[in-house]
Amino acid sequence: MDLASLTQVTRKRYNRIAPLYDLMETFVERARFQKWRARLWSRVRPGRILEVGVGTGKNMPYYPPGAQVTAIDLSEAMLARARSRARKLGLDVDLQWMDVQSLAFPDDAFDTAVATFVFCSVPDPIRGLQELARVVKPEGDIWLLEHVRVDRPIIGPLMDLLNPLVVRMVGANINRRTVENVRRAGLTLVSVENLSGDLVKLIHARPPQAQASRHPASPG
Repeated sequence: MDLASLTQVTRKRYNRIAPLYDLMETFVERARFQKWRARLWSRVRPGRILEVGVGTGKNMPYYPPGAQVTAIDLSEAMLARARSRARKLGLDVDLQWMDVQSLAFPDDAFDTAVATFVFCSVPDPIRGLQELARVVKPEGDIWLLEHVRVDRPIIGPLMDLLNPLVVRMVGANINRRTVENVRRAGLTLVSVENLSGDLVKLIHARPPQAQASRHPASPG
């Protein structure tokens, strides 16, 4: 199956589960995810922020005051729920239907990009990460909160074995090597924090040319 077909399958899957999505994650959201979201967003600098995979808007309560947030999602049904949450919270968020693998933003458009539990379901995560690097300013930040494959005997192979079933049910790959994918995409890896053993990681990265301008001055 080509990338366009895989992307459509992902889109349809999340449209289908959108009405049940918050209910499905109620326990783990209250027990763990809320704390981890707060930790991530406490480190996001105010400015122009892109949230990828906004889903039903679970990160919205943690947005920095005064930030200009553009939030995208591949699923129209998820976006509808995010719009409802933004209204209830009184937030002015620019919500757009968009695919992270092909962002419709110019280069260097954002100070920061954030994604929480998103790159487990992007069909081509390398391409998506490269798009984030393109639209974030050279001195900007990319923050990812992701569950990843646990590289241990028994556990890792078991995750590989169960992955096709989990993807079919909820759309998320449980065996993604996201830290490795960040490196493969050419981003500069700043730090990786383990939040739940080796399973959940808070990843801080920057565009690959963070140390030098991507637009050097023309010769005099």
